[in-house]
Amino acid sequence: MDCAKVGRLIMQFRKEKGMTQQQVADLLRISNKTVSKWERGLGCPDVSLWDDLSTVLGADILKLLQGELSPNRPDVGKLEKTLFYVCPTCGNILVSTGNASISCCGRKLKPLIPVSCSEEHKAVLREIDLEYYVTVNHDMRKDHYISFAALVYHDRIYLNRLYPEQNPEFRLPMVRKGGYLYLYCTQHGLQKCPIAQITREHERIAD
Repeated sequence: MDCAKVGRLIMQFRKEKGMTQQQVADLLRISNKTVSKWERGLGCPDVSLWDDLSTVLGADILKLLQGELSPNRPDVGKLEKTLFYVCPTCGNILVSTGNASISCCGRKLKPLIPVSCSEEHKAVLREIDLEYYVTVNHDMRKDHYISFAALVYHDRIYLNRLYPEQNPEFRLPMVRKGGYLYLYCTQHGLQKCPIAQITREHERIAD
């Protein structure tokens, strides 16, 4: 561990938070001389302090340990690059519109990689009151169900959380052209389908 790099990063985060060395020290129940020593690269925080230090500074522990940040390029606002994450421990759903370092329950999450919707995950749309009423013919058992559905369209994202033992149906705002429907199956992962390719109810009946 490079104490000089760690110290510079601690100082950077502290100043970004508008805090003095004394304020950081008080929250960690240590002396301000200790904080000063870290920032001058004359030593690194004790292992027992890392969790509290990351909370006080609002920083990622791993980045603190590495002593450097790796900022992404500015987000250009292209929602087709939207990424979804699901925590395997608590089931938390997270969304980013670009590359991000995302963690939950102490684990770094990798973005879900979508595949084209399979027959088992095909949705059907019905247009009702300027909305899409969407149904999916899919199991909703506790060990196998659709966890969420999301509509990604130009400059907006709509997300519906679904739960086991409820009907796999939901409403989404109607869009004119474009857009993608994402379905996350707890066993088969993230499915993606262009809205234009999803069967409409009248089409299904006609078949």
